[in-house]
Amino acid sequence: MENDILPLDYRKIDPLIHSRIRLALMAILTRSEDVSFNSLKKALNATDGNLSTHLSKLEAAGYISVEKKVTEGKPESRYRVTDTGLSSFARYIMDLEPYIG
Repeated sequence: MENDILPLDYRKIDPLIHSRIRLALMAILTRSEDVSFNSLKKALNATDGNLSTHLSKLEAAGYISVEKKVTEGKPESRYRVTDTGLSSFARYIMDLEPYIG
């Protein structure tokens, strides 16, 4: 049976997305036009600081973009996935396929 195991290169898996919270963020953002910080916070049950840190990492990598504006006198940050983020997430899913397929 062990001879049937194919070699798998786990190093191909994108470590930036592979974090649980960043994986959840990417999954949400790839299915939405844009999402507010507060909606992401509520969906993930995350603290402001933790969420902000992970969003910043994804933004620095070019996987997401943020638009900051004022709505009804309150500052609001809205996040969306970029083309780079979409292709990176698709590649991440394909790289996982041999492990879960």
